[in-house]
Amino acid sequence: MRHLMIAAAASAALALTACATATPYQPLQRGSAVSGGFSEQQVESNRWRIAFTGNSLTSRETVERYLLYRAAELTLTQGYDWFEMVDRQTNRDTRYYPDPFYDSWGGWGGWWGPSWRVYHRGYWGGWSPWGRWGYWGGRPWGGSSFDYDAVTRYEANAEIFMGRGPKPAESRRAFDARDVEMRLGPSIVRPR
Repeated sequence: MRHLMIAAAASAALALTACATATPYQPLQRGSAVSGGFSEQQVESNRWRIAFTGNSLTSRETVERYLLYRAAELTLTQGYDWFEMVDRQTNRDTRYYPDPFYDSWGGWGGWWGPSWRVYHRGYWGGWSPWGRWGYWGGRPWGGSSFDYDAVTRYEANAEIFMGRGPKPAESRRAFDARDVEMRLGPSIVRPR
């Protein structure tokens, strides 16, 4: 039993360590050590849909920068010189999870803290500086026994059109792929 508990603790620590880094510039793969990455789909011979998904530690700016870098890299590998962003958007996904270590009756993780019993609207309940009245969720004795953590992830996606020769001067959405790759390359973090 003790060995099983140690193995479970080691697995949990490994999972937390893997999640403790922002998404590097990598292909999107299920089961990788760090979640997220880029993906693409060819729509026509010179038109692609690309996306970059970050984990909860990857900023919006990083996700958008990696998307732009992937567009430049893909353009060059396909034998083109420039690309134009036909359509581009960034989506934010925020989810709320209960914090299992929050305890309004005694502070974080059950440590002692000041609290009072009060009579309110026909019920006895608790109040503490870290929580609210003890009537949350219709439970007169329950108090606000947990807090919520917000976890936000960003995904940027775009449709790009690729071309050869000098980029069109009249298009403000056209990028020189070599110039983008040269300027953004030093800021790209690849997996270890």
